[in-house]
Formats: sequence, structure tokens, C-alpha cells
Amino acid sequence: MRKFLAALLTLCMLASFAIAFADEPITLTVFRGDPGDQPTADNKIYKKIEETFGVKFNISYLAGDLDQTLSLQLAGDVYPDLFDGGNSADLIITGGALINLLDYISPEKTPRLWAHIEPQKARLIEKDGEGNDVLYIIPNYGLPDGPQIALSVGGPAFFIQKQVLEWDDYPTIKTLDEYFDLLERFLDANPTDENGTPYTGFAILCEDWRHFCLINPVQHLMGRPNDGEVYICVTDQNYEVTGNDPAEPFKTETFIDKPYAKAYYKKLNEAFHAGLIDRSTFSMSYDQYIALISNGTVLGMFDQAWDFGTATSALIDSEKFDRTYVALGLVYDPDYVNGAEIEEHYLNGSLPNVRRGFGISTTCANPELIVAMWEEMLSDEWQILLNWGVEGEDYFVDENGRLNMTAEQYANTQNNQWKLANKADAIFQSSPKKQGWIMNDITLPSGTVIKAGNCWEPGNQDEIVFGLMNEYDKSFLAAYGFSKFADFVNPPIELAPYGEAWQIDYTPVTVAHDNFLKVQDRVLPELIQCDPAEFDAKWDAFVLEIKPYADEFAAYMQEAVVTEAHKVLDNAD
Repeated sequence: MRKFLAALLTLCMLASFAIAFADEPITLTVFRGDPGDQPTADNKIYKKIEETFGVKFNISYLAGDLDQTLSLQLAGDVYPDLFDGGNSADLIITGGALINLLDYISPEKTPRLWAHIEPQKARLIEKDGEGNDVLYIIPNYGLPDGPQIALSVGGPAFFIQKQVLEWDDYPTIKTLDEYFDLLERFLDANPTDENGTPYTGFAILCEDWRHFCLINPVQHLMGRPNDGEVYICVTDQNYEVTGNDPAEPFKTETFIDKPYAKAYYKKLNEAFHAGLIDRSTFSMSYDQYIALISNGTVLGMFDQAWDFGTATSALIDSEKFDRTYVALGLVYDPDYVNGAEIEEHYLNGSLPNVRRGFGISTTCANPELIVAMWEEMLSDEWQILLNWGVEGEDYFVDENGRLNMTAEQYANTQNNQWKLANKADAIFQSSPKKQGWIMNDITLPSGTVIKAGNCWEPGNQDEIVFGLMNEYDKSFLAAYGFSKFADFVNPPIELAPYGEAWQIDYTPVTVAHDNFLKVQDRVLPELIQCDPAEFDAKWDAFVLEIKPYADEFAAYMQEAVVTEAHKVLDNAD
């Protein structure tokens, strides 16, 4: 009877979208603003999607420069049906390529989608030029259920191979100088790996929008979470500001041209001339960067963990556990900042990934079908399928209603080739999804009951994180007296009401912002590689060149951050 009722409930939900779902398979064109590999023709999850929704996908991935690729697509007459602009999504929004999802989403028509966005609607729903409410993209990540889960670092940090820390008898590394001192000592003692391949001391990815690996460290070394290209000093939690007077209690400034940024790039200049940084890193493509990390010879880098996830999976596949990374929340040594002690805040509160994920293009012939598909995919059953896979094949549920995997099943989820045949990552990663805690019991069509208190993502489930952790990582954590890898950094701080400033639309200052980026992307690698005797003069010239663009961008961001903060604060009142 229980199986019958579950099946009946599923049929009823599908019936509410009967008009939207296709009788004959429809192929939707898809663009992902990231590189990727094509799924196999017999991928089991895509087959399930086709059987249920009548939808197939023709998926294209980014190859080359993101902004150039999007500009070429915008110049055409037809856009991809599902359009993911990656970190340049503002281009396709301001270019008029996406429909307003609020024309299709409401509490009555799509209760799941509406419930998903409703808690953060003050951040997500914007105004267009005519003052109308608009929502072009439902965030692909950052709308979790329940309290924040922080078992590891998924975002920005200075990363270091575990073998380097093990070699130095598990030291505590907190500052920039300590970090580079350890890398240099390890590299001096171990110039190559066991195969004779030279180690890279510190890699810097500079390609396209991923130049954040080159730029963003400065704000984190100053103790701030990720605000993109500005440093935000907040002493007035009500964000009451009347102007841009530096004496005001709240100030936004560009950091890349400040004396505290000079200290970081001078350190990189020293590291370059000490042989820790290879000249090729500044011209390296993303694929080359991932390949280099995947072979286990990069000792350290600043990045975001999700950005090199495929390399981490490759290292795990090869059982090179000691070549995987620990995230360190480094700050400046007091000598860099007039003796001040800085507290690190790398982990931020749960953050909606605003304007990141799939939008539906204005040339899509079937927007209702896509919205209906998303609505159904937010059901408990589909979220379990998309996150965990097929019951009994990819995971099991124990007698206590807990989701779990065997060691072999978990190993599959870390295998990139397996995922191409058994996961729908290209679609799922950019679609709306549940994250965090499973808040209510779930009864699957099989009759299996999954109890509340499980996690939507296997990577957050205690039984997976700790029960299936490899022996190397268990002993590594034990050496530090830690229970999880997030213990290497401070706990998450409360999210600011403006979110993170990189989410703010820079369109009104496009020219100044573009010029600002061009100058820093061109000059910073030159500064890192220049003769140390010329560094100070070249730095002064850089500050002078970037100043007009930095001033205009900072003035705009000061006002925009206050506006964004009050959108949330006023809504809360």
C-alpha cells in the first residue's frame, strides 16, 4: 500500500504539469560557462530525465575566453535554451538574452521553486530599468535548508599539499611568511617527486575570470571574506553612510592599489626569484593548471576548492592522498600591517550564488517545460536521485533511515569517468537544488524511509565524511587533533546583509571596471617577475595608472554596497 500511495503521489505531481511535459522527446540546447566533458550516450540519469520529462540535452561547454564566447553568442539570433553565463552571467542578463522567471514562478504555479527562493527573495529579486521585479537566474548553490554545514573549505584559501605539512611534523601555519617559508624549505629538500618530476612551489592561475587566484588573496590576508575586488571596512552595522568621506564609519575601497596589497606582490616577487613560482604559470590555461595539479607536483596555490575539484578527484583516483590539499586561512604577519594582529575570516555565512546558474533564454520555445522540470526536480525523490543516485546501486539506507555508501560506491562518486555515465552533473550543477539538511522524513517509491537529519549532499554526510575517510586522512587529522578539515580555519562568520560584494552588478561602471581589470591583469604578473630593485618604482607606476579606474569603481561600489545592504535590512524590518 505504501508503494502504491507513493507512486500515486508522484503521478499527481506530474499531472499538474501535464501540459508542459513533452509527449515526444524534445532536445534542449545547453551552454555551460565552464569547461567539461560530454556525458555518455547511455547515462542512466539522463535516460531517467528523458523518460519522465521527454527532454534530451545537447550540451556545449566553454572552450576559450568566457566573455568572448558569450559576446559571440549574444551576437547571434538564437541563444541556447538553458544558458549558463558562469562568472560573466551579467553579460547575458544585460544583453537581454534571458527571460524573467517571475512570469513563470509563483507560490500557486510552482510551490517548490517559490519556497526554495522565498527566504532569500530580498537578495534574489531585482528591479529592471522600468522598476519591475525580475529574476533571471535561480541560484545553483547557496540556498540550504537548516543550519550551515562546515566540514571542509569549499571556497577560497591558501592551499598546501598534506605531504608538505607531514614533512615538517605537522606545523601550525597561520601567516603568509610561515607559508612561503615552509614551501621554500620543502622545495629545497625535495626538488622533485619520486619519479624525478620537478615540484612547482606555488602556482597562480591568471586565465580569464579565474584571475581571482592572482587578485583576491589580499582581502583575505587582511581578514575579510570574499568581496571580489573591493575591501569593505564596516564599523556601522546599520550601513548608515552619507558620502565617500574616508572618516565615515563605513567604507568600500579597491584593495589592489593599496600599500597592504603591495606587501603581497612583493612577497610573490621574492618567491619568484627564489624559484617557487614558475614563469609559465602566468600564461597557463585552466586545463593546463588542472593537469599540473592532477599530477601531484603543485605544492601550493591560492584558489577556491571547487575550482580545482576535478584535480582533487584525479589525485584521489590515483590514491595520492598525501598530494591532496589542506585549506589554510592565512593572514598578514604583523610586520606587514604596522604591528596589527589580524583575525582570519575565510568562511562566510551561507551565501546565495546570485546570478549564477541556468537562465532560460528568450529564444527558448519551451520555457514552461523547463520550469516544470525544475519544479519536479526539487521534489525529495528527484533530489535524492540527483545527489545520491539509484537506491541499492549507488547508495543504501540503513535500518535507522540513514543514507550511506559502501567504500566502492563512494569511490565511484570520486571517479570522473564513472560520473559521466552515472550522474547528470552538467544539468544538476547549474539547476536549482536543495542543500544542507534533510528536514523531514522522505518515503521513496520503494517504500524506503529516509529519516530527517540526513544531508542532501553525500559529501556532508557523517557516514561518508568520517566513516569512509581514507586511512591517510584519518591519521593526518589525528596528528593535528582535528575532527574535520574545516578545523584548519576559523568557523563561518555571519553573512553581511549585502551578501558578498562580487555579486553586485557592475554594469553601470562597465568601462571603468573593465579598464581596472585590464591594468591589474597586465601589470601584476610583470611586478611578480620584475627585478627586485625595480619593484618599488614599478609599483608606484601601477598605482598611478590604475587610480582613475579604481576611484570610479570604488565610488560606485560604496553606494551599491549600501543599497544592497538596505534591501535586506529593510526587508527584515
